[in-house]
Amino acid sequence: MTRRSWLVLAAALLCAALTARLGVWQLDRAAQKLALQAGVDAEGQRPALANADIGQAQLHRRVALRGTWVAEHTVWLDNRPMDGRAGFYVVTPLRLAGRSDAVLVQRGWAPRDAVDPRRLPPLATPAGEVEVAGRLAASPSRLYELGEGATGAIRQNLDPVAFAAETGLKLLPLTVVQTSPGTGDGLLRHWPAPDLGLHKHYGYAFQWFALCALILILYVWFQLLRPRLCRQQQP
Repeated sequence: MTRRSWLVLAAALLCAALTARLGVWQLDRAAQKLALQAGVDAEGQRPALANADIGQAQLHRRVALRGTWVAEHTVWLDNRPMDGRAGFYVVTPLRLAGRSDAVLVQRGWAPRDAVDPRRLPPLATPAGEVEVAGRLAASPSRLYELGEGATGAIRQNLDPVAFAAETGLKLLPLTVVQTSPGTGDGLLRHWPAPDLGLHKHYGYAFQWFALCALILILYVWFQLLRPRLCRQQQP
């Protein structure tokens, strides 16, 4: 083999090894996400937390809380689809019974008015003490937003820290995704399952492995098979 042939072989092997390693890395990432999902599922099977037990590092735990709605601070998060329809996520603070703090509750989904997108649908919020069952989550999902966030009833995003300063409420650094039926509030609660991006990792792994195979196939064809066929066809 000539020096050029050795260089081509080394480059092909290096690229094939790199792409194969990247494919394995993507599979490792998928395995980590599966382990994370198993942990989330395990947390969801533990006993529900009550008012006195709710804390800062217990995401995905089930809760059964008692408190009163702070209806005047209800926020409608815009551009949140559910079941293929455009609408709002309704978020209302729940002042916890027997405590001085409150927690944001993602109560459910309401459709957007097709004629006037700024018109809010009717929402029944019971007065007095209520019981809310759900699971603990981080802040509501954020969407891309130009400029500073709005401060009215309809918003694109909701920052709990800024919202606490705005309302004067002492908010816990987490939210509750309500799963229990509301009392005639008309909200849907077909919450999407958390997207761990498994298909993305598997797709990237397939692409890297395919590129690795392509590099080896091209090397074999152009460096081994094609020159041999050319020599055989010469008179």
